[in-house]
Amino acid sequence: MPAPLTQETLVRAPKVLLHDHLDGGLRPQTVLELADAIGYTGLPADDAESLGAWFRQAADSGSLVRYLETFAHTVAVMQTPEAVQRVARECALDLAADGVVHAEVRMAPELLTAMPIEAAVEAMLDGYAAGAREAGTIGVGALLCAMRQADRWDEVAGLVVRYRDAGVVGFDLAGPEIGFPADRHPSAIAALDAAGAHRTIHAGEADGVGSIRGALDGARAERLGHGVRIADEVPEDGGPLGPLAQRVLDEQVTLEVAPSSNVQTGAYSSLARHPVGRLHRLGFAVTLNTDNRLMSGVSVSSEFAAVVQAHGWTRDDVQTVTERAVAAAFLDDADRARLLARVREGYAALPG
Repeated sequence: MPAPLTQETLVRAPKVLLHDHLDGGLRPQTVLELADAIGYTGLPADDAESLGAWFRQAADSGSLVRYLETFAHTVAVMQTPEAVQRVARECALDLAADGVVHAEVRMAPELLTAMPIEAAVEAMLDGYAAGAREAGTIGVGALLCAMRQADRWDEVAGLVVRYRDAGVVGFDLAGPEIGFPADRHPSAIAALDAAGAHRTIHAGEADGVGSIRGALDGARAERLGHGVRIADEVPEDGGPLGPLAQRVLDEQVTLEVAPSSNVQTGAYSSLARHPVGRLHRLGFAVTLNTDNRLMSGVSVSSEFAAVVQAHGWTRDDVQTVTERAVAAAFLDDADRARLLARVREGYAALPG
């Protein structure tokens, strides 16, 4: 019999993270210290334990709107290059400590309004690189988000191209899906196409399959941030898939699934009711992600542990999902092959 998938085993297992927001993963103590440094007085608690609990409780409201409001505090304390660099460095260290060997972490640099946008990007890259060097076990790439409701898509797309040899691995669209289609600024998409730049698009989280179709056809997404609403076309009784679900399955479009986050924002009532198990079982290209580690109170390992318990995943399921993430990572072929070998060696070394 294989050894049970304990939390300790899952921490030791090499993991690949594709969907994690920099401004959603700060250490509570860091939030306090950065707020003190700039004189920010809006925090709802003055000690790390209480502050972390407040973020989790606010995110547990079942409302995506309330969930997103928590970012007002984290973004407020990230308004200097030094703060951004610190947060990015700590992100890399925290993920490495959780057994993550490759991560692609996203942030909208346009939210860091107190500095030039290039300075924000460079501070992120410096922080990731410093943390990765210090940890010695992780590689971190940056995804730059443009906000759907804003009009800086062209600028962000240009930054993706400009900094792609310095650690930026791709483009993302974040923010409200409803009312802000993924092809609203076709010039930005055209610029990404011309440069052969990678992209992952938030879709199928707060909106349904129409949003997913728009991400694929309008923005030519390689991966879908969340994408779980594709389950709207996947009958629970085993009936035939809807046309878009069949396309996503056939084309093996990567789904960056973050179950705990989806439960917190009210997309699903519980992890047991979340479609991640059904989608994985049917062969969709499911990957498992944290979304926002601070707000959800999760790590990559704890997210795997929760899904293992709720959906009966085995070690083979966990490894399969991890290898899917390797296949979907925005890496060149040589780096992908090295990462895959490292993941397989790590799983082979686990007990049992």
